[in-house]
Amino acid sequence: MRGSPQSPAPFPADPPADMPAAAPARDRHARQIVLPQVGPDGQSRLARAHVLVVGAGGLGSPALMYLAGAGVGALTIVDHDRVEVGNLHRQPIHAGQAGRCKADSAAAFVARLDPAVRVTARRDRLTPANAAPLVAGAQVVLDCADSFAVSYTLSDACHAAGVPLISASALGLGGYAGGFCGGAPSLRAVFPDLPDRAASCATAGVLGPVVGMLGTMQAQMALAVLLGIAPSPVGQLVTLDGGLRWGSFRFDGAAEPADGFRFIDAGAIRPDDWVVDLRDAAEAPLPVAPGALRGTADAPPAPPPGARAVFACRSGLRAWRAARATAARFPNPIVLIAAGDP
Repeated sequence: MRGSPQSPAPFPADPPADMPAAAPARDRHARQIVLPQVGPDGQSRLARAHVLVVGAGGLGSPALMYLAGAGVGALTIVDHDRVEVGNLHRQPIHAGQAGRCKADSAAAFVARLDPAVRVTARRDRLTPANAAPLVAGAQVVLDCADSFAVSYTLSDACHAAGVPLISASALGLGGYAGGFCGGAPSLRAVFPDLPDRAASCATAGVLGPVVGMLGTMQAQMALAVLLGIAPSPVGQLVTLDGGLRWGSFRFDGAAEPADGFRFIDAGAIRPDDWVVDLRDAAEAPLPVAPGALRGTADAPPAPPPGARAVFACRSGLRAWRAARATAARFPNPIVLIAAGDP
């Protein structure tokens, strides 16, 4: 969604008069309560759990469906975007909701699926400013945004808070889902650097079932964490290749990188920062901050001695590339901004 963030909206309010009465929990969840890994105690644990889901798109759609279906008691959904017709092949929970805010549409779907689930929709962009307070209230966090900046921002917040993060990414016919933080290495330990170039679903394409399988895997991993099923998915990466071949490995011993570029909000720019906006005037008529220089990721200007360098771009990828080039030549502290769309 474009524009300024809005306040969170709790769902449901008053259910429609013709909505059938909710099934008793023992009937609704009978097929999983019979599992020795769940049982009545495990089901009660799920009912008391709070899961934060960032992104209600292709990954978030199946994740939310199965988390709500399993009886997770509280879900907070964060997504600032709106439903588009081109989303629906991989985001079926938004059928008939084109133009509606994804967070609201997803929350309404959850309310229809199980009115007992307490769901809150936040029509916000996940940022370094709001990540920590959102993470603090959750037992598990799902990164379903498929965004470099969001993944690293959530990983930093979850690692600091000791909260498990289930992150996934899908593209073309493959992708991965992994359990990070919460006592395991962070996402930075497994992916310490970004690629020079990165495709997106819009440019490279993606099949709906591929995203669906990975989003469902996120839900399964989150439920395993909440239920304490061993071996824990925290510290494990699951890969999908060609849409049919699964692989997996553990990374419990991965070392945290000694350094790494952190993301900040534009509002955290300091008066004495040296700021470079890597978007040209056509992409962003107004720079990220008054007085910001314009530059390119492959040939960023040299920062003045001692100043904190701030690189900004739309997704964070160009900013990361410029930071890497600058760090190789200068000792300045460096932070990044993923500004999103103007």
